[in-house]
Amino acid sequence: MSVNGKKSLNAGVFVPAFAIVLIAVAVGLINNELLVKIAKDIFYFSLSDFAWLYQLLAVSALGVVAYIFFSKAGNIRLGGANAKPTFSMATTFAMALTGGIATGVVTYSVNEPIIYMGNIYGEIANQSFAANTGEAAIFAIARSFHNWSFIPYAIYSIVGLMIGYMHYNRKKDFSIASTISPVIGSHERKPAVRSLIDIISVLAIALGLASSLGAGLALIGSGIEAEYGIKSSPTTWLVLTLLISAIFITSALSGLKRGIRFLSSVNAYIFYGFMVILLLVGPVSYIFSLSVTSIGYWLDNFFLWAFDTKESGGEALVTWWTMYDWSIWIAYAPLMGLFLARISYGRTLREFLIINWILPSVFGMLWFAIWGGSAIKWQLDGTLDLVKVVTENGAVSGLWGFLQHLPFSGVLVPLAIFTLIISFATAADSMSSTIATICTKNISADEESPKAQKIIWGLSIGAIAYIMVAFGGGAQGVDGIKFLAAAGGFSVLFLFVLIVASGARVFITKKECADEVPSASSLKAEVVND
Repeated sequence: MSVNGKKSLNAGVFVPAFAIVLIAVAVGLINNELLVKIAKDIFYFSLSDFAWLYQLLAVSALGVVAYIFFSKAGNIRLGGANAKPTFSMATTFAMALTGGIATGVVTYSVNEPIIYMGNIYGEIANQSFAANTGEAAIFAIARSFHNWSFIPYAIYSIVGLMIGYMHYNRKKDFSIASTISPVIGSHERKPAVRSLIDIISVLAIALGLASSLGAGLALIGSGIEAEYGIKSSPTTWLVLTLLISAIFITSALSGLKRGIRFLSSVNAYIFYGFMVILLLVGPVSYIFSLSVTSIGYWLDNFFLWAFDTKESGGEALVTWWTMYDWSIWIAYAPLMGLFLARISYGRTLREFLIINWILPSVFGMLWFAIWGGSAIKWQLDGTLDLVKVVTENGAVSGLWGFLQHLPFSGVLVPLAIFTLIISFATAADSMSSTIATICTKNISADEESPKAQKIIWGLSIGAIAYIMVAFGGGAQGVDGIKFLAAAGGFSVLFLFVLIVASGARVFITKKECADEVPSASSLKAEVVND
């Protein structure tokens, strides 16, 4: 287990996972076109041929967490009836929010609604309305709500909830493999099975994290170019990669209770501040009016969008946006689940879901309503042509044109760049630490993973991200990044099927094996009153 108090390396997980990542880095450095081509082939194969599975899984995850939230199972406390939370509600929410969204909400807050409304890459070609109209504006915000609220956060929540419950309440190992014991029984204990699950999970998050860092690099680079005239180039991206990697590795080395806690708190307050600023200077009446209408439009189309595999919405909308989103959320889910479980000891399952499902979903809707609504208003009334900015400069460039239009843009643009750096550093901190945890033998939820592994994984992820953003731009400027995310999501897709099935079996059907999960009577005994 350990030698002189030091945890030993889990070579059965670390060696094959790191070898694959190292090979990817080497291929990218030697023949970056080959790496981009492989990732592109995986993108189309997974998100086209398996779109039906992604959609069914996403809806199933939503159904399971909703059932737990509204049923008596929501009263079960992680760690037992007497367990006390380690962190306050506000701190836990800040860590969960900023650790999970990385640069996503900042990257696409303006860009995604504008791309939809302007039909820049053909997103609304299958719709009955024209681009840059009131109907297109409603659709743009409604679709953003769909992609950034209750479904994706259910994907995170089901995994974190299952890891926490199986570890704290059922006394299973703190591992992803433990989440699927209700459906695979004693096979979960076999070393080969556990190693395979951990390897798949590490690869998924390494690719997903590299994708997020790549998106961050592209966005920050375009912001520096827009504000300071320094053209985005491989050199610029390399400097940014080294800077961001240094920040999140340093934070990871300082541990969960110091590094992540501090970064997430700073990051959360900046997010809140931006929302307040935009409410003060933005078209508030229009934001609320458009958002309420968009909620109705979203709910009216919810089931069609939730099950559409591109036959209705088309490839440009469904494959390149919604399926891409689901793939990166699923790629993150196993290791994000470990992180959420670590910070949620002492919470009831209902509290867990309030923090990790309800509140982030509401935040996502408010964020897109305020940022996206303001951008759309200024686009429609001719104040600012963000469609032209994105068309000419790539899918992540609209944010900077938007910020430069605001009062005090000389302060807000650097603050946004800082926010992006901290946003990714927070997420990368939590994820690189969790990868290192998986690659360490017999480690518990409250123990820190080895520092050397945090450094190794941090540098490796930074290298992949740099290669994909520098050499895989494509039509949107971030094509290679999306290819990478799809590869990460697909690598863990079938494991996620088992995790969702386990959640349904434990909390809905209650037909578990007696030696794996509690009987109905013992489950009832763990329920505590709200």
